[in-house]
Amino acid sequence: MASNARLDHRNPLVFDTHELGRRPGALQRLTREIDAPRDLGIPGVIEVPEGTPVELGLRLESVMEGVLVTGTARATAEGECVRCLEPVELELEADFQEMFSYPDADDRGRVIAEPGDDAEDDEDRLFIEDGLFDLEPVLRDAVVLALPMQPVCQEDCPGLCSECGARLADDPEHHHDAVDIRWAALQGLAGTTTDGEKDEMSGAEAGVDEKQEK
Repeated sequence: MASNARLDHRNPLVFDTHELGRRPGALQRLTREIDAPRDLGIPGVIEVPEGTPVELGLRLESVMEGVLVTGTARATAEGECVRCLEPVELELEADFQEMFSYPDADDRGRVIAEPGDDAEDDEDRLFIEDGLFDLEPVLRDAVVLALPMQPVCQEDCPGLCSECGARLADDPEHHHDAVDIRWAALQGLAGTTTDGEKDEMSGAEAGVDEKQEK
């Protein structure tokens, strides 16, 4: 998608393609370490903390219609286990490939008189502006796709006890004695019956004693 704001070459996620020229087949390899931008990942679930290092390895290839960018981003993501709520840290490796088109060329590399005539098509394309391209939207999409939607501290994490909230991985033998409320009701009834029988037996014994005294 074309941007109205001009790209700033000082932005670490903006790259220069001038060395490639517009010679199809020309290649350039780049490595760069940047500070992670804000909200890189899935906010509130797992993401690369802002300001932490992100290593980029890029391959730029000049083609008829633009520059094909293939690369890998490596970083450390942090989040929270969805089962036991413990901190999660994982090494992220996100691969991506994107075409950055020349604004004055169509899909077959032919120069067109008025770029941007097909607005609907332009919405799905990324463009080179004054020899520069912005990798940030591509990086964001790649990182989100590479991260788990439900991170766990370990594949077999048992989670938390539903009754007391204890972390079950810390105490594999943890359990609570289950009491079936149906049996609890019967036990109460049995207790009442026993007390009644005792009272009857006490009354009967008292009657026998009275007869003996007469």
